Amino acid sequence: MKVRVRKVHPSEVQIPITTEFIKLESFLKLANAVESGGMAKNFILNEEVTVNGEICTMRGKKLRPGDRVGFDGNFYQVVRAET
Repeated sequence: MKVRVRKVHPSEVQIPITTEFIKLESFLKLANAVESGGMAKNFILNEEVTVNGEICTMRGKKLRPGDRVGFDGNFYQVVRAET
């Protein structure tokens, strides 16, 4: 029997979404990482946000369950909300 072990970063927070995807700018607000969309826009355009380990400068980047966002030393995992 094969067992898969997945290492989870200790400061990783799981953020559930109820839709198929969420835009990066909206996700940062949902995760309470920023206070407003304007702040999110500035941080994204200043290359301070990563998606799946790569710097992302697209505010409208579609995030789906399984994607990992890094910002300000914290990591957020997009997960599907349980129904």
